[in-house]
Amino acid sequence: MALTPGSIPQPADRRARAAVAALFLTNGALFANLVPRYPEIKAALELDNAVYGLAVAAFPAGAIIAGLGAGFLVRKLGSAQAAVAGTILTGLGVLAAGLAPSFGLLVAALLLGGAMDAITDVAQNAHGLRVQRRYGRSIINGFHAVWSIGAVLGGSMGAAAIALGLPLGVHLGISTAVFATVALVALRFRLPGRDGEDDAAVATETPTAAVGRPCLSPRTLFLVTALVLIAVGGALVEDAGSSWATLYLSGSLGAPAALAATGFVALVGAQFVGRMLGDRMVDRFGQRTVARAGGVIIALGMGLALAFPTVPGTILGFAAAGLGSATLVPAAMHEADELPGLRAGTGLTVVSWLMRLGFLASPPLVGLVADAVGLRYGLLVVPVAGLLVVLLSGVLQNRRATPAR
Repeated sequence: MALTPGSIPQPADRRARAAVAALFLTNGALFANLVPRYPEIKAALELDNAVYGLAVAAFPAGAIIAGLGAGFLVRKLGSAQAAVAGTILTGLGVLAAGLAPSFGLLVAALLLGGAMDAITDVAQNAHGLRVQRRYGRSIINGFHAVWSIGAVLGGSMGAAAIALGLPLGVHLGISTAVFATVALVALRFRLPGRDGEDDAAVATETPTAAVGRPCLSPRTLFLVTALVLIAVGGALVEDAGSSWATLYLSGSLGAPAALAATGFVALVGAQFVGRMLGDRMVDRFGQRTVARAGGVIIALGMGLALAFPTVPGTILGFAAAGLGSATLVPAAMHEADELPGLRAGTGLTVVSWLMRLGFLASPPLVGLVADAVGLRYGLLVVPVAGLLVVLLSGVLQNRRATPAR
């Protein structure tokens, strides 16, 4: 039975929260184990830069191809079961990519890994939001913070495997086995019942709850569009940091290589801090206020850094962008999962899928502008994303997390 805001979570809810955190950890760690070994794979298969770029793009392409099927699998299997199955298959895809003897098999393996990663992403968020509704307060940002920890853990494991001289198959086989085991153990502590049952139970107790067949009204379509744009805003900020921060600092501003790398570190570090603090901020001020403040921080922080370009100012600008974007994707996913008139998992699936299109489209967009007028102008996408969030954050509910739709 769902809890009311302020109630004390039951032991089963606490165990389910830990289980979801474990799933987010494994999801962050699995692919991150492969990334440090990409140069080794490129050299072993004798790929030039263009062909290598096509191969790496197979992972997000797989996510886009399979992403819209995630909602169906969540309803068919259950969110926890779908998340665990996706985790295991993601690990097998990553392992196959490390062992691929040819370009074609590498692409196929990365397509599989990306497709399963997209399903895992939707499913673990869906189950995390079930747990959040039982808690009656925001906890979703904490799950995304744990994902960041998993990514750091996986990257560190990859670096350690290289230092120890572990063959690709041994290293990725170990990581797949370890994190698949973690996911299977987490499955034992999932919430019981099917997705949507908690909401249905509360709907029968709430006179104003909308009950009926799912329908997509113009208002719901507008809300989905706005939530997608908020999520894409957060995705653009993250991608600008991962794809362009080091290049901008070293190339345009002349920072030494070691110092240039701190731009991305500053962004993800501040984003982690923001996610750790995000749940308390959302509970106190509401999703709308926190997102709007985040958009302002992004726009001002990165806008000032680009207007007055210096190495320290730019690093601080990327940090501000990371801090401001910390809660945007979780907020959009939470709100999408609460939309009336949609079946369980549908809104979450659509927002997650279209957000990935933002990740795919952002690098070419920034690159085209950079080639035409310079990378400094290409990075204007970051403050523009902040302004977009400020304009659209009104669609978010300015209340603390509630236990039901």
